Amino acid sequence: MESIIDKAELKRRDEFLNQNPFKIWLGNDGKYRSYIPDKVNGRKMICRKDKKDVEDAIVDYWRQEEENPTIDDLFYEWMSRKCDREEICKTTKERYERQYHKCFESFGKNRIKDISEYDIEDFMLSTLHTYNMTAKDYSNFRILIFGIFKFAKKKKLISYSITEIVSDMDISRKSFRKVIHADEECVFTEDEIPVIIHYLKSNADIINIGLLLMFNSGLRIGELSALKCDDVTGNVIHVQRTEIRYKENEKCIYEVRDFPKTEAGIRNVIIPERCVEYIERAMQISSGEYLFEINGERIKTHQFRTRLRTICKRINIINKSPHKIRKTYASILIGNGIEESIVISQMGHTDIKTTKDYYYKNKNSVSKTTKLINSLPELA
Repeated sequence: MESIIDKAELKRRDEFLNQNPFKIWLGNDGKYRSYIPDKVNGRKMICRKDKKDVEDAIVDYWRQEEENPTIDDLFYEWMSRKCDREEICKTTKERYERQYHKCFESFGKNRIKDISEYDIEDFMLSTLHTYNMTAKDYSNFRILIFGIFKFAKKKKLISYSITEIVSDMDISRKSFRKVIHADEECVFTEDEIPVIIHYLKSNADIINIGLLLMFNSGLRIGELSALKCDDVTGNVIHVQRTEIRYKENEKCIYEVRDFPKTEAGIRNVIIPERCVEYIERAMQISSGEYLFEINGERIKTHQFRTRLRTICKRINIINKSPHKIRKTYASILIGNGIEESIVISQMGHTDIKTTKDYYYKNKNSVSKTTKLINSLPELA
C-alpha cells in the first residue's frame, strides 16, 4: 500500500512539474533557476542550489493552486463552467464580471481555505456599506457570493454552508439605499403622450414607427429590435426572441437570441387594429428578414434609445428610456380595468404583482389629478 501511495505521489509530482510553463536551467553561478506564474507580475523567479529544491518549490506552488485556490480562481472557473453548459448567456457573464471587478478586487486575492465564516460576513456587510447598495445591487452581489462558495464546497475545499452564513446575517431594510423616482419620471404623462405620439406620426421613419409600436404593444426594446416579418399576423405579434448585448475585445456586440428574456416572454401580443398600418409601413420600408431594418441592417436597441432621447429633448419633456414606454403601456392597461390575465399576457410577466409593483404608475398630470380629487364627494 505504501508503495502504491508513493508511486501515486511521484506521478502527481511529475504532473505538477509538467504543468509549469517554465523550464529549469543551471546558471553560470552553479545555481538552478526557474519561474512560477505570478498574478501581478506575470512570473516569479525561483533560485536554489539544488535542482530538487527548485522542483519542490514548483510542486508546492501548483499543489496550493489546486488545493487552496484564490477566490479569483474559483470565480473564473465557476463562470467558465456555467458558460460551457450554457447556463448563462454572454450578457449575464459580462454583468457578473463587471460586478465582480467592482466588489471583489482585494477580497478575491485571498485563498479559499484562509477565509473564515466571519470573514465572509464582514466582507459582505462592508461591501454593502461601502458601495451604498440598493436591495437589487445587493441581490446581484449575493448571487456571486453564493456561486463562488457553493462551488468551493462542491470541490470539498470548504465544509461550511454559505447559505446558512447569509441567512444568519442580520441586515435591516434601512441598510439599503432607496431609489425614489416621481411618477412623471417613470412614465409618459397624459400631457406628454399626445405630444410625443403626434411627433412620431409626423416624422414616421422606420425608427419612429418602431417607437409608435412600443406605445401600442408594451414590447421590450430587445423584443422590438429582434422582430421578424414572419412574427406578425394581422394585429397579432408573436414574441419569441430578443436582442442581447455584450462586449468582446472592448467592442460592443449586438446579436439576436432565439428566445426572449423569460419563459413568460414567449407570447402573442395583440395590438389595436388601427395600428396594423405601422407594421405594414415598416415592412414596406425594411423589405428584409427583420421588421425593422435600414439598408439590410437590423436596427439595434441603442438606435431606438438614442432616437427617443433626441425626441424628448426636441419636444421639451423629461428624458425617458424605452422602458418607460413599457411602463406607460402597463399603466394604461391597468388604469383602464383590463383583465389581469390579459395584462400579464401582454406584458410577458408571470403574475400581476410584478406588473403592479414595478410598472403601474400614475400617468395623470397635476391638473388632471386635481380635477379628479375635486370631483370626490365632500367629506367635511
